Amino acid sequence: TPLLPLQRIGEGEGNRQQRMKKNMNIKILGPGCKKCDQTAARVAEVVEACGADAEIEKVTDMMAIAGFGVMATPAVVVDGEVKCAGKIPERDEIAVWLGENN
Repeated sequence: TPLLPLQRIGEGEGNRQQRMKKNMNIKILGPGCKKCDQTAARVAEVVEACGADAEIEKVTDMMAIAGFGVMATPAVVVDGEVKCAGKIPERDEIAVWLGENN
């Protein structure tokens, strides 16, 4: 399992926050099951830990979920791109998604 790629040696908290994309939109897709709630909580935890500027939205409407081409939930969509479906993502995966668009 790789370490969080957002922290580089000699880099302070301020520099890491500057590399985060601003105003990210993260959608948690799912009917509201336990795994969906766990996914939403984990994403929120990593967003807060990374200091990312992100809006997190739960989407429970099955037609809206199908519109993303997702057939398995929970799913995570970051700025319109499906990043994960059918499982609870690992914290390091989420951190990578938060830093991808810098």
